Amino acid sequence: MTVGHSHGRIAFQGRPGAYSDLACRTAYPGWTTVPCETFAGAISTVHEGGAELAMLACENNLAGRVPDIHALLPEAGLHIVGEHFQRVEHCLMGVPGATLEQARKVHTHPMALGQVRGVIKDLHLTPVAEFDTAGAAEMVAKWGRSEDVAVASELAAELHGLTILRRNVEDARHNTTRFYIAAREPLPLPEDRPVMTTVLFNVRNEPGALYKVLGGFATNGVNMTRLESYMLDGSFAATQFLLDVEGRPDRPNLKQALAELEFFSASFRILGVYPQSPFRQLKKTGMA
Repeated sequence: MTVGHSHGRIAFQGRPGAYSDLACRTAYPGWTTVPCETFAGAISTVHEGGAELAMLACENNLAGRVPDIHALLPEAGLHIVGEHFQRVEHCLMGVPGATLEQARKVHTHPMALGQVRGVIKDLHLTPVAEFDTAGAAEMVAKWGRSEDVAVASELAAELHGLTILRRNVEDARHNTTRFYIAAREPLPLPEDRPVMTTVLFNVRNEPGALYKVLGGFATNGVNMTRLESYMLDGSFAATQFLLDVEGRPDRPNLKQALAELEFFSASFRILGVYPQSPFRQLKKTGMA
């Protein structure tokens, strides 16, 4: 997928070397990656013209959903134009010359700490939670102490001059994060590739509302791949849903299903129609 030219700018949330940075470089080789402190900052960067695209983590197959995306994307006025699946391969890294025997404390994001319990136990390390995986690598490099190691991506080790002491230290080998790719305007859809549609909707506060909304997808043979619910404004009565389905809204089956969804919903918005990632096709065939 291209956006006007082959070497653009793509924003992400995190420090240089974060897995979102790696996802950007994998999906768009040659593009300039733009680190942002928050998801809102990455979205604003695109909205204000500082980047053509934003790479936004939306869910992890082990840790679940990434919050805030459902609220941030609609308000920003951006469109989902693609998806990317990034395998999370954690590396244990230290300053040049350091050894595993010298390691005492391991620094990384809390979510990553929960994914590397095995190596922490095997090496008798003290876990220290940090704000970011790549930020942990940056701090270990700055401290220059052999007893401090970090868990982060291979890219983070490369950017911060650290030595990889052990690769693939994650407990689960299938740890994968899915990203939405967002842009200011929708992109033309290829005719020869399967497509995803992402929808945001609120159900009416009445019995059977969600059942009626979702029934249209079943009767029209539309496959739902994701359904997330969110409370609105701290209320237990108002619920918003984010839905990913396979198909194009202009084709009869999904068009009819969305018509039924809109009829039974209090509000309804399509956040994006975009090509399916090749990873999704490989998963279906059992090759990923």
